[in-house]
Amino acid sequence: MAIPDFQTLMLPVLKILGDNQEHKNSDIVEAVASQFNLSEEERNALLPSGGMTYIYNRTLWAKTYLKKAGLVYHPQRGLVKITEKGLEVLSKNPEKINMKFLNQFDEYNEWRENSKHSESTSEEVEECEESMKTPEEMISDSMFLLNKTLADDLMDKIAENSPMFFENLVAELLLKMGYGSSKQDILQNAGRSGDEGIDGIIKEDVLGLDKIYIQAKRWQGTVGRPEIQKFAGALQMQNASKGIFITTSNFSKDAIDCINKFNSNLVLIDGKKLTELMIRYNLGVTVKQTYEVKKIDEDFFLDET
Repeated sequence: MAIPDFQTLMLPVLKILGDNQEHKNSDIVEAVASQFNLSEEERNALLPSGGMTYIYNRTLWAKTYLKKAGLVYHPQRGLVKITEKGLEVLSKNPEKINMKFLNQFDEYNEWRENSKHSESTSEEVEECEESMKTPEEMISDSMFLLNKTLADDLMDKIAENSPMFFENLVAELLLKMGYGSSKQDILQNAGRSGDEGIDGIIKEDVLGLDKIYIQAKRWQGTVGRPEIQKFAGALQMQNASKGIFITTSNFSKDAIDCINKFNSNLVLIDGKKLTELMIRYNLGVTVKQTYEVKKIDEDFFLDET
């Protein structure tokens, strides 16, 4: 990824503000993205948490550190402006601005020392400051690793159980996702002989006028094109327009490519996507601990008197 880290962005952000005008955060982000010739994909790349783009997050943290050093300030809500001290720094034409550079400013050092005396240990604060990642990125990366490990453990647990357990798991998941009225409805065809490759049916509406057909396979090997064709054929025999093929393994490229050749809406869910959905909808997992990341509520501080 060619998106610069937040320390690299400190000097460009200060230079953008060097016109001594007030700027919106969004305008600064756009100017930074253009300066670094970021592609559309890079501009839209999201943190693992999905809440914010990398470039927006890194630009705002660059601005935050500049503010802690007294180089920029907020003249009013949603606007940023350079200070006299910031203009003085630019006049000296620095090659770069990073956290080491900011150590020369008393405001920055005072903020840094106050951070160390908070509930976090000094080691944790220093680790965060020395990293090229913003705090949100570090949290997102940690959550990604935790969820990846959890997903692997979930797959091991699924493999330890029977195919019938897997079909029940699929039914529970679809129910949690808002499909069907009951698990029994979803599993009405499960285990029946002659089901023509269909393991269950979801009634999308109360009257059962629209249905989604399910195929659930707890496989070890890759699911290939023939299995998808078989399932698509089963859908056509039922005059069905919607189907979900769920497996614990993965799908071959041919299998993925061939679904575009069928008129029915056919969704493929592999083992990776399955465990992601289980974690998102709290199926087979429990919440161990919750962390809240808070920010300023700007509306609260509006003076309407």
